[in-house]
Amino acid sequence: MPFVLHTRVVTGTGGGPEKTILNSPRFLQAHGYDCACLFMRPPQDAGFRTLEAKAQAAGAQIIGVDDRGPFDRSVVRECVRICRERNVDIWHAHDYKSNAIGLLVQKSHPMQLVTTAHGWVRFTWKTPLYYWIDRVCMKRYQQVICVSQDLYDRCRSMGVPEDRLRLIDNAIVADDYDASPPRLQERATFSTDNNRLLLGACGRLSEEKGFDHLISAVGRLVRSGLNVGLVIAGEGHLRSRLQNQIDELNLQDRVQLTGFLKDPRQLYRAIDVFVLSSLREGLPNVVLEAMASGRAVVTTRINGIPRLVTHGENGMVIPCGSEAHLFSALRECLEDADLRQKLAAAGRATVEGRFSFQQRMQKIVDVYRSLPSGRTCQESGSASKTHELETV
Repeated sequence: MPFVLHTRVVTGTGGGPEKTILNSPRFLQAHGYDCACLFMRPPQDAGFRTLEAKAQAAGAQIIGVDDRGPFDRSVVRECVRICRERNVDIWHAHDYKSNAIGLLVQKSHPMQLVTTAHGWVRFTWKTPLYYWIDRVCMKRYQQVICVSQDLYDRCRSMGVPEDRLRLIDNAIVADDYDASPPRLQERATFSTDNNRLLLGACGRLSEEKGFDHLISAVGRLVRSGLNVGLVIAGEGHLRSRLQNQIDELNLQDRVQLTGFLKDPRQLYRAIDVFVLSSLREGLPNVVLEAMASGRAVVTTRINGIPRLVTHGENGMVIPCGSEAHLFSALRECLEDADLRQKLAAAGRATVEGRFSFQQRMQKIVDVYRSLPSGRTCQESGSASKTHELETV
């Protein structure tokens, strides 16, 4: 049975890609592939225990490798050992560093190389370096999977041949999400009752998520007379700034920053409308999850959304960064219960029909089966480029 090793660098509890990675093994087994998930993480990272619990719930084998930073050569040695021990046939990377390490490991353990481009959403001074590493690595991978059209176009502009590029949307296991209406006890989890309409959002508390626009829009909704609340689940470096904004707008009894939720389904079950206010993303899992949960969705028109949401049919789509459009769409959705019900039902049907995890994994298996039979070493001429990565 061929062995696939999904690999990624992670800090804390991870994010959207981890959900896809941990759900993969149980579906790959049905197609005749053995699979494990390897995460490189800082030593003693307490958040990794949450990932281990999620892996157990998903029936996935998880492997943790201590990663002490860019100059820790023991990471490559440990990955070589694991690949030899597990007889790995396919290294499936999910970020820039696992892309680079895959090339280095392949020098000692011949295997096929596949990567998924999830995209960069938070820009820092290191981002140009990450792009450079991806440019060097992806051109030497057998297959590159992109989760949105913009990532596909970017990889093509980086020099990845089109015959090695695949566009495969994110997807979820719809059966894992309950689409029934919220119940009082579920809303009570967030200290609200059935008299207040509740908005929900989920994600890292950082600039690209646009939560400041969302909080401002909720302030306008409250001042317009709507009995509405907002719950934002997630952690990040902007928490204190967002809380200050909430305090300044006198929304303490309306807007909650709940911190990290181990199971975001708690949030989906309690809310009436899910909001994605992001300025940039690929195709966010949280939107798929909210739609699968039978909740109306208001979302910005980020890269992957037009493939998922059609305005007025299965969700509301607005321009990125526009507080005025966000306010108007939310007010329309909150004031019209029939519209919310229509959007919710159509959203669930969209996920079931076009974004099911089973369908996605069939496409992934097709990618694996397109690889040359047997393991492969690096193409001639790539060794000098791989040497550039040995200090990454």
